[in-house]
Amino acid sequence: MSIINIKNITKSFIMGEQEIKVINNINFEVKKGEFVAIIGPSGSGKSTLMNILGLLDVPDSGEYILDDLMVNTLSDNKLAEIRNRKIGFIFQNFNLLQKLTALENVEVPLTYSGISGKEANKLAYKYLEKVGLKGREKHLPNQLSGGQQQRVAIARALINEPEIILADEPTGSLDSKTSIEIMDMLQELNNNGQTIVLITHDINVAKKAKRIVRISDGNLYEESKI
Repeated sequence: MSIINIKNITKSFIMGEQEIKVINNINFEVKKGEFVAIIGPSGSGKSTLMNILGLLDVPDSGEYILDDLMVNTLSDNKLAEIRNRKIGFIFQNFNLLQKLTALENVEVPLTYSGISGKEANKLAYKYLEKVGLKGREKHLPNQLSGGQQQRVAIARALINEPEIILADEPTGSLDSKTSIEIMDMLQELNNNGQTIVLITHDINVAKKAKRIVRISDGNLYEESKI
């Protein structure tokens, strides 16, 4: 059963007097429980596609059906509500709030979910323990290693129990050993049924997924199945 289904999506940007087509009539489908990597070089359109998949941007034309709901015509408020409920984000640079502890960073998505402070605190402890950070709850981001910060980001992405994890270059700021640990964690999440869409420029990272598609000049190609 498809959880993501985009049909004939296009997206252009204006640079000076020139229109640049970044996404060119893409069709793309992700089934529930899949682990898909989208690989492409800088400027290929992969970040724009990720923003559309994550409801952070809207296409110029085409359809985006997310879990049977047509989302590309919805209001910004409705998109924000669906995004908070259905999608967890993991970014290359972690995007942690520097003045908040690891625990407080993980709690942030729950502030929009109507969950009490006591329950949010309990859940944040639980998810930090899940990602191997028990005992680090009160640390600020600058007191954590890069790998630990990414683990905080993964706990934050998971805490609302989203149906989809979108990971944008999640190992891009990490050393090779820590990158392997983070990818192993994503594989374990997928083995437990989590749907994951990963964007990367690194074929070795992409090979950790169960399906690879390549984006080039705004066009999407099925690369291989593993």
